[in-house]
Amino acid sequence: MGYLTVLRSPRVARLLLGTLTGRLPAGMTVVAIALALHGAGAPYSRIGLTTAAYAVAAAIGGPVLGRLVDRAGQPRVLLVSAAFAACGYAALAVAPGTAAVALAGAALAGLAMPPLEPCLRSLWPDIVAPAALETAYALDSAAQQILYVAGPLLVAGVAAFGTPSVALWLAAGLGLLGTLTVATSAPARAWRAPVRTPGAGAGWLGPLRSPGLVLLLIAFAGTGWAIGAQNILFVAYAQEHPGIPGGAGALLALAALAGLLGALGYGAVRWKAPTSTRTWALAAGMALCYLPLLLVPGPGWMGVAAFVSGLGLAPLLAAAFLLIAELAPAGTSTEAFAWLVTLFATGNALGSAASGAIVGGSLRAAALIAVGGIAAGAVLLLTTRRLLVPAPAAAGYAPPSPSSAEPAPSAHSATVS
Repeated sequence: MGYLTVLRSPRVARLLLGTLTGRLPAGMTVVAIALALHGAGAPYSRIGLTTAAYAVAAAIGGPVLGRLVDRAGQPRVLLVSAAFAACGYAALAVAPGTAAVALAGAALAGLAMPPLEPCLRSLWPDIVAPAALETAYALDSAAQQILYVAGPLLVAGVAAFGTPSVALWLAAGLGLLGTLTVATSAPARAWRAPVRTPGAGAGWLGPLRSPGLVLLLIAFAGTGWAIGAQNILFVAYAQEHPGIPGGAGALLALAALAGLLGALGYGAVRWKAPTSTRTWALAAGMALCYLPLLLVPGPGWMGVAAFVSGLGLAPLLAAAFLLIAELAPAGTSTEAFAWLVTLFATGNALGSAASGAIVGGSLRAAALIAVGGIAAGAVLLLTTRRLLVPAPAAAGYAPPSPSSAEPAPSAHSATVS
């Protein structure tokens, strides 16, 4: 099986586990900030402002740190950013009731969040065979579904037996531990961004000089919009139907479980269609999966609709990861992956705001907002699909050269089943 073959490589296991550990704070922070500030007596307006500061800072910091990685390598940028992010969490944990300290701590934690996701995606071509790259990206996408379920549950568990501030200290520790695991690995230390080709990746625009990449990023803002709107829809639906076991958390968990299964299924198939074709087709498929939400059915069928809505996201992300690597100009892949995180998060925040503004009047209208986001992204990709086909010389990744990384027999013998 392709997944088992990829995971047999010790370097893959270490990098994936380290990345997941270091990324757990991203799934913990919003809940931990809200609980810590609420416990310190902060009003909801301050809680909202502090969580927004974290989100905005993370959206700004991601591409900046990604560009630094492309220029200076992974270890130094990862370790320094993790140290600053830990200081931000520490400030939040020590003084959650002091508005200025909490705001500054949240902004620092977001701005310096180590770019582990982009770094891992830049490393995949160096640690797995080309035939297994699709499987590796699907595995990466599947892992994300676990991350954003485990993070809030971890905060809830810690808060139940201790205080929300303990969760913030834990986030700081996990970020440092995961980052240290990745940054000290042989692939991360050996990785170097490909030399930038004149006129392709140079200049302050970096990867944004690729029109196809820009269109893909805009489309994924629509995907993030859909996810954000869906989250608010589930919360409001659970409030109107208090008999649902687990409430909104159960609906979100069903969608995440479906995403995990979708990613595993996607990575187990040997695809023949070009990456660009798969990407817009999967975006259209995700839009179709969202359509049952428009029915706003009873609780039992809403659980089914929630599960179906989650099937398309992880496969779409897996295809997009590969397409970004193909579209990014040489030497800009890490920053390109960071831009995906930023645009997705920005769309998520806007979708949440739009759904929150309207969900009180109509659940179906909120569902329509969610469907509209992913549908708009799919239409954009479909109508501009010719720009999504990369020129061979513009691909931002290549199989590793003998000098760029140690050989990995188990990884390079991988096949996609």
